[in-house]
Amino acid sequence: MNLNIQDWKTNKESSSKNICLDVRTIEEFNQGYIDDSINVDFYKSMEFMKFLDKCSKDENYYVYCRSGKRSYAACEIMKEFGFNNVFNLDGGFLKWLECGFDINE
Repeated sequence: MNLNIQDWKTNKESSSKNICLDVRTIEEFNQGYIDDSINVDFYKSMEFMKFLDKCSKDENYYVYCRSGKRSYAACEIMKEFGFNNVFNLDGGFLKWLECGFDINE
C-alpha cells in the first residue's frame, strides 16, 4: 500500500484510468498539486465519505497528502470500505517537490 515516490509515480502514470486523489485541504491544493489530481479534503470527513460512496471500488487509487500521514489514513479507510487498489505516496507532496517532479499551480 505504501509506495516509494518512483514506484508511485510510475504506476500512477501507467494508465489514464488510474485515479489520483489529493486529500489535502483546498488551501494546500491551491498552492500546487500533481497533474490530474482530484481534491477531497480528508479533514472534512462527511464530504470524504460521500465522495467514496460515488467511487468504483475496482479502480486504482493513488493517494497523497502533504507528508503521507493523512493519505495513509485515507487509504486505511478506503480499504475498510472495500477498495482493493489503494496506494499511498510515502513522503507525500513534499517528497514529490523534493524530487523536482512537475506540479500544477
